[in-house]
Amino acid sequence: MEPRTENITSHQLFILNGFNELGALRPVLFVPFFIMFVVSLSANSLLLYVVVSQRSLHSPMYVLIAGMACVDVCLPLFFVPGMLFSFLFDWRGISLIGCLVQIYFVHLLGAFQSTLLLLMALDRYFAICVPLYYHQRMALPGFLRFVIPLVVRNVLLVALVVILAGSLPFCSVNVINHCFCEHMALVELACGSTAVNSVLGLTSVFCISVVDFFFITTSYVVIFSSALGSGKSGMKALHTCVTHIVVMTVSLTLILVAFLSYRIRNGLPAWFRVFFSTLYLLFSSCFNPIIYGIRTTEIRQHILKTLSCS
Repeated sequence: MEPRTENITSHQLFILNGFNELGALRPVLFVPFFIMFVVSLSANSLLLYVVVSQRSLHSPMYVLIAGMACVDVCLPLFFVPGMLFSFLFDWRGISLIGCLVQIYFVHLLGAFQSTLLLLMALDRYFAICVPLYYHQRMALPGFLRFVIPLVVRNVLLVALVVILAGSLPFCSVNVINHCFCEHMALVELACGSTAVNSVLGLTSVFCISVVDFFFITTSYVVIFSSALGSGKSGMKALHTCVTHIVVMTVSLTLILVAFLSYRIRNGLPAWFRVFFSTLYLLFSSCFNPIIYGIRTTEIRQHILKTLSCS
């Protein structure tokens, strides 16, 4: 008697099942997430327009703020529209290719949020601690020496994570307990070994978020020490750092809660993990332009002028 051979077919279509526990109340989520989506797009677009259109704001610090606004405009576009359609019309299907593309751009843009916070800290370090060399360090040729390695790091690490995830066989269930494709939410559905994927995922988090956080923290410790020893002039210069620290604190807190809630599952309902992993991406996009627009005097003045003329 010949041994029985079973054909194992890898899934090419997945179902996004986030917040399924809410049942008939799930469509209600459309309203708050739609409001956050509109706020994110409009506020970041306005901030980006003001920085680009005003020549007085074409200094490195404001260019970095515009870069953050650009990232915050693009990031929600890759996952929020599909999520809103899912809430309103119960459209939950996504192909494997579409899922991998979504993972790549969501994680890549999330990595650039961290990188831009690092570059902002670097800008403030040169401006406050070594002001005589600020223009030399932040001139385009010198600045690119810092930017290019970070861009290459982000692109290659995220690409490697997505490529390895796409090579896995998905022959068990095809239901992703999330509102969009998240790396570990997809990987845990694989029927083969995922040890390499888990290690690489943690490695990418360490090499991007943890490394950036270490250098950001170090730079601000040096900045505070230098400012406190410089009297009033140093404290005045330090005012611009407070904005960056507020944004960094809120962003990293949400990322940490989302990261830990997804891996520490005991006692945590599924909706809690989905909520925080969605919130840290969308809330930061809403929060950043409001904080920069309110706390940065020059930007606030130009925004008010722009709105009053429209």
